[in-house]
Amino acid sequence: MSSLRLLRQAARSARTFSTSASSRRDIVQELYIKELRAYKPSPVAKDAHLGAVKPFSPIQPPKPPTLPVDLAAELAAYDAAEPTTTGESAATSSAGEFGQGAEAFLTFLEADVKPAEAHH
Repeated sequence: MSSLRLLRQAARSARTFSTSASSRRDIVQELYIKELRAYKPSPVAKDAHLGAVKPFSPIQPPKPPTLPVDLAAELAAYDAAEPTTTGESAATSSAGEFGQGAEAFLTFLEADVKPAEAHH
């Protein structure tokens, strides 16, 4: 029973807060709602988009290639033309630039590679 008395005394001695209507009002919220209701947006002009948007123009389709008028004559000239080949001078210069050629390269690859000595 004594615990029940202590609870009653604690309940009586606890502070109570005022819950009147004036203290429950939120002044900032009221000001915000008042300004929202008073806001009137300015009307948008009908030609406001002209500076920001390019006018649409469809892409022109490409024209198909045309065949030459005298196709047979051009084909005959192509068949009669002598094919160009690389001369002997080009083959000798390439061997001089890059070594002895493929055989020397293969011999180099097949040669035993000595491991480098570690310097301590």
